[in-house]
Amino acid sequence: MTTTTALILLAVGLAIVAGLAAYAYTLWKEVRRREAFREDELRRAHENCLANLEIVASSLLQEQVDITEGAWRCKLLLDILDPSLLERPDFQAFGEVYARTQHLHTHSARKELAPRDRMREDRERLEVEAEWRQPVLKAAEEVLQFRRNWPGSLH
Repeated sequence: MTTTTALILLAVGLAIVAGLAAYAYTLWKEVRRREAFREDELRRAHENCLANLEIVASSLLQEQVDITEGAWRCKLLLDILDPSLLERPDFQAFGEVYARTQHLHTHSARKELAPRDRMREDRERLEVEAEWRQPVLKAAEEVLQFRRNWPGSLH
């Protein structure tokens, strides 16, 4: 092999390595861009959940929504934010109401019930609401406090 051939092969090899390095750098930048986008999406989703949580908790405290529905909604929103939040003593009332009423029929399934069954379920729901009213309202107040203290919150 002549020196000229060796130099040409070296130049071709360096060009290939430089091309691959440029491609790797482009891919790395794309990964970083996608990670930033995903983090921004997650942040916005959390802010949406927090805003909805605040609305539901306020509606509970103003008696614009019944205890069962408000507890269910708060439980589901807290679950979306971070499932471990429902383990906090301040928020356990939401999970308890959900656990005690999740078997009850809702929406069209409720309409299909016989009147006697619907009345039985209504009575059961009202008993749970009477028992858990104060703990749920206290938990709603805690949600509003939690919302004010959430990192990055504008409140």
